[in-house]
Amino acid sequence: MVREGSSIDKTLAVLEALAEHHRVTDIAVATGVSKSTVHRILQSLVAWGFARPDGLGSYEPGPRILTLAGRVMHRFDPARQASGALHALCEATGFTTHFAIRSVDEAVYVDKQEGRRPYQMPSRIGMSLALHTTAIGKAILAELSDTEVQAISRRTGLPQRTPRTLTSEEDLLTHLARVRALGYAIDDEENEPGIRCVGAAVFDHTGRVLGGISVSTLALDMDMAGLEARAGEVIAAAREVSSALGAAAPAPVTPPL
Repeated sequence: MVREGSSIDKTLAVLEALAEHHRVTDIAVATGVSKSTVHRILQSLVAWGFARPDGLGSYEPGPRILTLAGRVMHRFDPARQASGALHALCEATGFTTHFAIRSVDEAVYVDKQEGRRPYQMPSRIGMSLALHTTAIGKAILAELSDTEVQAISRRTGLPQRTPRTLTSEEDLLTHLARVRALGYAIDDEENEPGIRCVGAAVFDHTGRVLGGISVSTLALDMDMAGLEARAGEVIAAAREVSSALGAAAPAPVTPPL
């Protein structure tokens, strides 16, 4: 809410409020800007094409918003937006961090920061990863409906990568319910023997899951309790990336008892 500030602050506040409110009175209440000022700003936005009157005394977002958004999104690189948070997470944990984006029935690594360990993870940028075997993949699946997960599992067949891989649709759905409750996913040597990961989902400006971020380490280097202790940092990094991509702040997750 803008009660004081420059004319630019007030204009931006009105433009943002226009996404949810259409009447001058409602926009004024939402922004804290006087009705006369809101009306004057809306007239300028109409002239620029960022708003349009509906003929009934209210206003709607104008076509120029879509034009500008299209130009920006054409140049928008999610990996570049995630780079800072991914690097910070790597520095804080000392482990290898990844950012992957969903591509239909799999995900693809688009960024990787190598950790400060005497070993390197076998992953690489451009490599695809299964959704049901990886921390990032399961974090993505947990944001989909059970129906969507079932459709994916029937297309992919849930192939076994290690003795720990979840290959039953029923087991996978049960597991994803816990992932939703926790807000993060664990890969306990389910994709590669000897490698553990913790991951959290990343969302785009529409609120849809885009991909995920993870921290990876050798099982010999970190037990499950130690790895899950890093989950909060992974979630925070994923939220930072989501925010950079235009996603609204999520509701806080309350871990199950």
